[in-house]
Amino acid sequence: MSTSSSNPVRDKLTAVRERAGEAVAPVWQAFIDAVRPARQAQIRATRSVAARLPFSVSAPYLFLAPFFVLFSSFLAFPILYTVYLSFHTYQGIGNATLLWIDVGPIQFELTRIASLEYVGLQNYQRLLGDTLFQNALANTTFILLVQVPLMIVLGLALALALNASWMRFKGLFRTTIALPVAANLVAYATVFLLLLQDNGLVNTVFQMFGLPTIPWLSGGTALLPGPLKSVLGTGFWPRISLVGAVTWRWTGYNMIILLAGLQSVPQQLYEAAEIDGASRWEKFRYVTLPQLRPVLLFVVVTSTIGTFRLFSEPLIISEGGASLSATRTLVVYIYNIAFQQFQLGYASAMTVVLVAIVAVLSIVQLRIGGESDA
Repeated sequence: MSTSSSNPVRDKLTAVRERAGEAVAPVWQAFIDAVRPARQAQIRATRSVAARLPFSVSAPYLFLAPFFVLFSSFLAFPILYTVYLSFHTYQGIGNATLLWIDVGPIQFELTRIASLEYVGLQNYQRLLGDTLFQNALANTTFILLVQVPLMIVLGLALALALNASWMRFKGLFRTTIALPVAANLVAYATVFLLLLQDNGLVNTVFQMFGLPTIPWLSGGTALLPGPLKSVLGTGFWPRISLVGAVTWRWTGYNMIILLAGLQSVPQQLYEAAEIDGASRWEKFRYVTLPQLRPVLLFVVVTSTIGTFRLFSEPLIISEGGASLSATRTLVVYIYNIAFQQFQLGYASAMTVVLVAIVAVLSIVQLRIGGESDA
C-alpha cells in the first residue's frame, strides 16, 4: 500500500506551470536577444565618453590627494629627513637657494632647510661611547621593567574587581580610577613633585606614624638592603618616584581596556568550567587569561611604547630637585641635545636608534604574545 496520496489539484497546477514556462521561455529569450545589442552599444558609448574625459579616471586620486599631501608633508618627509640628518652635522640655518620662481608679480624662493656637513656614521659611532646616552637608556629600561609590569598587574586586578558580580557602584569606581588619565601632564607631575619633597606630605605622614623618611627626589641609599646599595645606587628612589607618578596616571587607562576585554569573554565558558569543577584560580588561568590574551598584548605593546616616549614627567621632576642622572630618559636626552645644544644630527641619530629599539621590542612582543596555545 503506497504511503503517498495523489492530489489532483496540485498535479494540474504543476502541469499548467510547466506549460506556461515552456511557452514563456522563447519569448523571454527573444526579448534578451533583442535588448543585448542596444545594451552593448550603450556600454561602448559610455566607455568612449569616459576615454574622452581625462578627469573621469583620475577623479578618485584627486579626492585622495589631500591625504597624501598632508601625510607626505607632516609624517613621511620628517621621518625621511630625520634619517638623512643623522648622517650629517648641523651647522646652522641654510641660506642657499634651491629653487627660484619669478613670474611677473609672483616671486618664490625655496632655500635649504639647514646647512649640513656629511659625516657618515660618526653620529652612530659617537653613541657607543656616550655615557649620558647609556645612562638615559639604563633609566628608561629600569622604568620599563618595573613600571609596565606593575601597572598591568594593578590594572588587571582592578578590572577583575570591577567585573565581579558582587561589586557595587561600579560606574563610580570606574570613573574615579580612570580619571587620572585626563589630568594635565605638567599639573600632575608638579603635584607629585610637591608631595615627594623631603619635607613634603608623604614624608610628613611617615613621620607621624614613626616611619623613616625616604629621599624620593634627593636620592640616596636609605632603607636599601646592604647588598643592593651598590647595585641600585643613589638614583633608586628618584626612579621609583617617577615610576609611581606614571603608574598613578596610566593604571586607570589600562584598567578600562582590560575591563572591556573581560566583559567580552563569553559567560558560557565560565559555566562550563564550573560544571567541570574548576576553582576560581583555574577559571582565571584557563579561561580568563587565554581569552584576554589579545587585549593584554595590546596593553603591553602600547605601554612599552609609552615608556620609551616619557618626557614631561622626568623633565619636571628633574628640574624640581631630582637627580638628572637618575631621571634622564632617552627622549629627555634627545631634547637636550637637539634644542639646547642644537646638535640636530646627533639627536637625529639617537632618534633613529630609539625607533629601532621600540620596533624590535614591539615585534618580539607581538611574536611571543601572538603565538597560539594550541
